Amino acid sequence: MTELPSAYDPAAVEPDLYLDWERAGLFHAEPDDPGEPFSIVIPPPNVTGSLHVGHALDNTIQDVIIRRERMLGKNAVWIPGTDHAGIATQNVVEKQLAAEGTDRASLGREAFLERVWAFKEESGGTILRQLRKLGASADWEREVFTFDGPRSNAVREVFVSLYEQGLVYRGERLINWCPRCQTALSDIEVEHADVDGQLVSFVYPWADGSSGGVEVATTRAETMLGDAAIAVHPDDERYRELVGREVRHPFQDRTIPVVADDYVDPEFGSGAVKVTPAHDPNDHEIGQRHDLAVIDILDDDAVTTEVVGERFAGLDRFEARRRVTAALDEAGLLGEVEAYRHSVGHCSRCDTVVEPRLSLQWFVAMRPLADRAAQAVRDGRTVFVPEAQTKPFLDWLDNLHDWCISRQIWWGHRIPAWYGPDGQIEVSREDLDREGWVQDEDVLDTWFSSQLWPFSTLGWEHPDSDTPELRTWYPTSTLVTGYDINTFWVSRMLMIALWFTDDVPFHTVHNHGLVRDEHGKKMSKSFGNVIDPLDLVDKYGADASRFALLRSAAPGTDVPLAEEWVEGAKRFTNKVWNAGRFALTNLDGTRPGALPAREQLALEDRWILSRLTAVRAEVDAAYGRYDWPVVARGLYHFVWDELADWYLEAVKVRVYGDDQAAAEVARRVLAVVLDEVLRLLHPMMPFVTETLWRALTGADGGRDSLMVAAWPSGSQELADPDAERGFATLQSLVTEVNRFRSQNGIPPKARFELTVATDEPALLEAHAAVVCSLAGLDGLRVVDVLAERAGTSTVQFAAGQAQVDLAGLIDVDAELARLRKERDKAAEDLKRVEGKLANDSFVERAPAEVVQHERDKRTRIHASIAELEERIGSLGALRG
Repeated sequence: MTELPSAYDPAAVEPDLYLDWERAGLFHAEPDDPGEPFSIVIPPPNVTGSLHVGHALDNTIQDVIIRRERMLGKNAVWIPGTDHAGIATQNVVEKQLAAEGTDRASLGREAFLERVWAFKEESGGTILRQLRKLGASADWEREVFTFDGPRSNAVREVFVSLYEQGLVYRGERLINWCPRCQTALSDIEVEHADVDGQLVSFVYPWADGSSGGVEVATTRAETMLGDAAIAVHPDDERYRELVGREVRHPFQDRTIPVVADDYVDPEFGSGAVKVTPAHDPNDHEIGQRHDLAVIDILDDDAVTTEVVGERFAGLDRFEARRRVTAALDEAGLLGEVEAYRHSVGHCSRCDTVVEPRLSLQWFVAMRPLADRAAQAVRDGRTVFVPEAQTKPFLDWLDNLHDWCISRQIWWGHRIPAWYGPDGQIEVSREDLDREGWVQDEDVLDTWFSSQLWPFSTLGWEHPDSDTPELRTWYPTSTLVTGYDINTFWVSRMLMIALWFTDDVPFHTVHNHGLVRDEHGKKMSKSFGNVIDPLDLVDKYGADASRFALLRSAAPGTDVPLAEEWVEGAKRFTNKVWNAGRFALTNLDGTRPGALPAREQLALEDRWILSRLTAVRAEVDAAYGRYDWPVVARGLYHFVWDELADWYLEAVKVRVYGDDQAAAEVARRVLAVVLDEVLRLLHPMMPFVTETLWRALTGADGGRDSLMVAAWPSGSQELADPDAERGFATLQSLVTEVNRFRSQNGIPPKARFELTVATDEPALLEAHAAVVCSLAGLDGLRVVDVLAERAGTSTVQFAAGQAQVDLAGLIDVDAELARLRKERDKAAEDLKRVEGKLANDSFVERAPAEVVQHERDKRTRIHASIAELEERIGSLGALRG
């Protein structure tokens, strides 16, 4: 049997073992491989990216799932790839150009795209290489890219088909606009942050010259230059008689009507709101309902245009805000100006404040697609884990607006629309080469291509595509992703897949949460709490890093993480290693095989096999429902608290004893238990388990790997409640004896005889050798009744009492001094706590939970003092 190093060194094991798996083709699957199909597609990371802790969690979960499905005998494929990430990638390359003193405009479109492709070839695979360090067993032979040839063909086919069906159209609508990136943005590309601003109130005077007017308030004073109406609620008695009247714009030669609209909240502010249809989505809808003028006051750079009048034209929007506020003050129309903290949208790529703006763009009409997707979820064709994510997902679909899909950048799938010299538009699957015709300059939103991911990765390029991969693995089985992109990505995949394949793209969506620090705080460079997963892997190994992430990753909940928790997971890795190494050292060449007959099994054998049966059932069910903390806790507890702490210690009696037949039974059971534990742990901790399993089984690597070994499927026949009850009695006695040692300062190596009076004399007599070994005793004597003798102490356990002769075991004077000192300190602590609780000011003003904490502390101290007094009394009697 292979001799293992005394300490487990991940750095010495993981790289070579990963290469061995990959070279053996263990990550690769073919459509005609045997087994029920199972498939996962990786949420494609950006080609600009490096592995962050969110990627680490997401891909660890996927790897756990795919490894278990392989072991279950399924034809399991995990398809990797990357996203071209239009705006993000273009921004990276533009920054490089800026550092070189040039820009994309100077290069021109074709030269710029060549530069981006070069960047992609050089850096685009970084994150996938990093995933290998984490142990990700993706089918790298099937790696794809959202901007490669087949995926580009699929994108064009979908765009043209939707256009032909009237679902893609070009129109002028309100969109998110980034003045820095000079492009429209999808909702997911807008990040909202609370900022300090001003809520400016001002009055619009009546157009007929009568006194007074209507007061409104805004955080964007400059937009009043594009106001088209004032809206009030139709049931608001204050304004009912004013609807239909007009106010005068103070800086422009025009009037503005007062309209009634249900959107207005009469309880907010004055109950009247200014309406700027070109610069606010809600205002735009009001404008459409009332046929209001749409006045776009800003250009692409967010600078005011001539439409606002000479006084304010040519100003940056924020300067215009200051000038308008000042002008309102000069005109005597300014009301209260309040400091106001509110949520403002920022470009996720450059942090520029996003401007809602009317723009001519390409859109997808979403309602027909959304209705079909919502029905699929309601029918259970796609389910969410956890189920709680279903309602917000459906709410999103039920209220979905049309999607702006055009982007004013160069890197991406260029829109396949051509414009003729006489204003014609032609959308085509093939490039048009006609005199006087030019292709649309814009590209498609990155999400337009990534929405096709579940089926485009399997070879779909058009409705007639019929690849072996599609026939075998589509629909995919499970999508693993954070809940934060259910609406932006998951919904789009579901909608487009149902529209073009007439099937859902995945049967299950497993949502995990966001990784946060140990206090639940978002990880951010500005907070200084970012954890680099690659640093963790280098320091503690991939297995420990994976286990630490998984043990807190309950479905749908955010995942706290601290480096010391990874260090704790490394200790567990070492525990697994040491348990395996001990077993392998003492197996004497025994390989996993059939268990001995039941009548040959010792109590500890029956106990560990019964516990393994229970843990296997618990863990297997938790794996199936993606409840990673239950899996992690179950295996951690079994390996550390039951296998290592109890069973391995108990079998030493037989393994090291003279009865060779008994030793052989112990080895056979130990080999089976270790084999099954390694299989159950493998999806979570693949490296240490594979290394130990090869040593245990004699496997020489390659295709002979734990990766493709059968998943444990033992029967419930080994469940043995009697053995669990019996061994629990032995555990109780050993635990109490060890506690007695600790409390009385008796060294672990000090051996003594124990006299026991018990309800189960036969049990203890039959297993006296095991108890003596576990508790470090010279002997165990079972009696009917304990005799009262001076110089002894009694220990209570689950099935009776045990008596210890203290003579020679304890330095009574020293121990009495220690206990009295401990008692006196506890008395001082009690005095402080009672002083607090006697203070009426503290009890009345402190939070209720703080007061209760002090009361609980008082109770615990009282109990501790009572126990110390009892022990002092016992020792005093011995001394007397």
